[in-house]
Amino acid sequence: MIVVTGAAGFIGSVLVGRLNSDGQEDLILVDDFSDEEKNKNLKGKKYSKRIDREEFFSWFREHASDVKAVFHIGARTDTTEFDKSIFDKLNVNYSKSIWKICTENDIPLIYASSAATYGLGEFGYNDDHAIVNRLKPLNPYGESKNDFDKWVLEQTEFPPHWYGLKFFNVYGPNEFHKARMASVIFHAFKQISDKGEMKLFRSHNKDYKDGEQLRDFVYVKDVVDVCIFLFKNLPASGLYNLGTGKARSFLDLARSTFRAMRKEENISFIDTPIDIRDKYQYFTEANMSKLKNAGYKKDFYSLEDGVTDYVQNYLSKGRYY
Repeated sequence: MIVVTGAAGFIGSVLVGRLNSDGQEDLILVDDFSDEEKNKNLKGKKYSKRIDREEFFSWFREHASDVKAVFHIGARTDTTEFDKSIFDKLNVNYSKSIWKICTENDIPLIYASSAATYGLGEFGYNDDHAIVNRLKPLNPYGESKNDFDKWVLEQTEFPPHWYGLKFFNVYGPNEFHKARMASVIFHAFKQISDKGEMKLFRSHNKDYKDGEQLRDFVYVKDVVDVCIFLFKNLPASGLYNLGTGKARSFLDLARSTFRAMRKEENISFIDTPIDIRDKYQYFTEANMSKLKNAGYKKDFYSLEDGVTDYVQNYLSKGRYY
């Protein structure tokens, strides 16, 4: 059997669907299943059991010998949350417990790290273990992800194979429940549908014009394909970037959304909210050489192709993956 944490969430539920398409149905789904809106992500999916995240460890210790792999995707991902104790509990200590059980029982572990660990990119966006201790994340969420990465690299005992995936700006189906933390494409679709316009954050950095802030936007279908590749091929363990390797502007994203919706462009700018302005990343771009050198050869969706698929096949139809 295979364990997926965060299974009702955005990336986790798409991963469950992808595993199902590969014929994997003996799945143990772990999450807080109290949000019925989020649970819609699991409709029609096949699995053996759902376990509340608070009850998971007692089950895991008892059944570890039957577990073939763990995809630890679950985390508190709200970058506007500043209560560090929440992140310590859900992102750091919870992950440590999973790591220890996987290590004791020789279970491969694939877990979600984040590009938020890179902060302003002072040391670049290279998944080099040597820079992890120097990184300066901009918020408690990023700090929690980097704290766990640092802890992992200090360990002397490991699962037989382990991979920490530094997700960049992931977008795609199954994020209806994410509210403010949903992708910009999701918000663009909603704004354009409701008002016929898209408002982007104005630049407060003299080096970037309005709308020309750059991010590495990666389609969730590519993200889960990489997860499956690591599970099946088991290359060298370590931290791996998971973006496209090509930064694109928010203007590119907005224009792609208008085109996918077959609407005339109507883009304006508003001030970046004060609470995130001094923690705003103006550029991210994953160095993807480590994953490519590990044997991953599949092309990533371009921003235009990913947005078109997402808008036309999911958002416009209210469909889930």
